[in-house]
Amino acid sequence: MVASLHNPSCSLLIHLPKSQKFRNNYPRTLTSKMLGFNVFKKLESRTASVRASKDMMDAEVKDEGKLYLGMDFGTSGARYALIDKDGNIQAEGKRDYPLYMSEEAVDWVKSWRTTLFALLEDIPVSLRAAVASISVDGTSATTLIVDSTTGEPLCRPFLYNESCPEALPLVKAIAPVNHTVCSGSSTLCKLVYWWNSFKSAKQSAMLLHQADWLLWLLHGRLGVSDYNNALKVGYDPETESYPPWLLAQPYSCVLPIVQSPGSTIGSMKEIIRTQLGFPKDCVICTGTTDSIAAFIAARAGQPGQAVTSLGSTLAIKLLSTQRVEDARFGVYSHRLDDKWLVGGASNTGGAVLRQFFTDEQLKKLSEQINSAEASPLDYYPLQDIGERFPVADPEMEPRLHPRPASDVEYLHGILESIARIEAKGYNLLKELGATPVEEVFTAGGGSKNEKWIAIRERVLGLPVRSALQTEAAYGAALLALKGADSPP
Repeated sequence: MVASLHNPSCSLLIHLPKSQKFRNNYPRTLTSKMLGFNVFKKLESRTASVRASKDMMDAEVKDEGKLYLGMDFGTSGARYALIDKDGNIQAEGKRDYPLYMSEEAVDWVKSWRTTLFALLEDIPVSLRAAVASISVDGTSATTLIVDSTTGEPLCRPFLYNESCPEALPLVKAIAPVNHTVCSGSSTLCKLVYWWNSFKSAKQSAMLLHQADWLLWLLHGRLGVSDYNNALKVGYDPETESYPPWLLAQPYSCVLPIVQSPGSTIGSMKEIIRTQLGFPKDCVICTGTTDSIAAFIAARAGQPGQAVTSLGSTLAIKLLSTQRVEDARFGVYSHRLDDKWLVGGASNTGGAVLRQFFTDEQLKKLSEQINSAEASPLDYYPLQDIGERFPVADPEMEPRLHPRPASDVEYLHGILESIARIEAKGYNLLKELGATPVEEVFTAGGGSKNEKWIAIRERVLGLPVRSALQTEAAYGAALLALKGADSPP
């Protein structure tokens, strides 16, 4: 309908049954008596629909030119993507985190804050006035405990890959068996560890995730999260509430309120808006985690479709009609509208490859691999001790030997071993009750290695292809687009 209005050669046609087709000598103006009451009612209905469509199209014309901003805060840097209502990228960019030091440790809070405003300033000035909404994704389970009045952190952030094993027995004592929070790296374990170890004023504290805190810098409404980030603190996205066993704990007072991802929180702070040239009606929307943003970017929308993110680590997300969770294997489900994203994240991935090869070496060596032949080498490539999924074993050691004399064979063995871990992950999800995987999209740096995709296709026994969009920032921009019209 929109296309026809923009095309003068298109017209609105009302199709009637053959028995009621007009003849040339029929009058141009038809009454209810001539057409019959039912047909007249249909025409009335269609007239109302045309009016409604016109109203919608007037709104679309009004929205023409609006843009939607997504920002992805990953492990080593951040990106932004600015899209229009059709999903076309109008601008994009990236920044590495400046490694500010404080007491011989990286001051991540300062680094993230600086990067956030640097990205906003990187957006072309000519486009800023068109930005209608903004959303941010962050690394899952990266946790900040902040002052509930000022928003300033009360201690250093707990990063996504940090574990708090001291708190795990306490969490397991209150949570259901094999719950998502029953992992040393869960947000809840980090909260419990902080609650029992730090002497900060507990009643004036607030828990935020990385994305929550960055968004707060833009909208100023402290204590808002989304149900993707809040999953690992114990929030139940199915009932849309914190469970009673969690609310009964003394530290439940620091938990944020939770909204759906891509829903409006509020307007951008006036001081930021006026200084940087964003419009008065620019709204800030709830975000999500980086891996879910990457899934959203890939546009996988049918049950059985999956996205494997091959970055520093390997993360798989499968769209399922069934919710599946089992902490024994590092498996958990995120809600995605009326379906579930079932998956987990392994510590294997590109970080292991970088221990042995440069980008140039990876490219040249990969070209020499015969992807049709299986490698006889059986490795479990890990950068450090410990695995999360498909085996949750904090004591698992890397297995990267024996190393053959040929670097091509060695790389082949590592790539194939990572593909076997991926296949084991998808098979495990099926065994636990998830919708069987039928097609895999690939995001992250590994999506550019065609030989690796061919190896994975053989090992998985499934079609594997690169996603058209692979950047989490693009997925965050789609959330901003979704949230632009949602009520606050």
